[in-house]
Amino acid sequence: MHFNHKNIETHKMNVLDMENKSFFVEFFGDYPIIRVFDFLIENDIFDYSKKDICGNADVSWNTLETFWDRLEKNGIVKFTRKVGKARLYKLNAKSPLVKQLIELDNKLLKESIGAVGAEGKKAKALA
Repeated sequence: MHFNHKNIETHKMNVLDMENKSFFVEFFGDYPIIRVFDFLIENDIFDYSKKDICGNADVSWNTLETFWDRLEKNGIVKFTRKVGKARLYKLNAKSPLVKQLIELDNKLLKESIGAVGAEGKKAKALA
C-alpha cells in the first residue's frame, strides 16, 4: 500500500476509532456486521461505496461480501446512485428493522450518557 498524507490520517482515525468503540459496538459485540451497521447508522446522511464502507467500518472486502447480499435483499441497505463505476449505498431509513436499530442506538447513547453523569456525581460526592 502506498502511504500518502490522506492514508496516514485515515489510519490514525481508524486506530482512534478502534480504541473508542461506540456504545452500539460495545453492546452488540465487535463483529464485522455490527461495525458496518454502526458506521451506516452514525453516517446516515451520506451514501457510500462498498469500498468506503469497508474502510470506515474496518471490515475486509471479502468479509463484507459474505453478508452484503442479505442486507440488500432484506431492505436494510439500498442502492442510491452510481458515481463512475462505484455503486453507492446507504441505510434504508424506511425499513422497520433499520428504524428499530437507530432507536436502539439512540437509547444506548442516552443510557451511557446518564451512566457517565451518575458516575461524575458520585465522584464529586466522594471528593
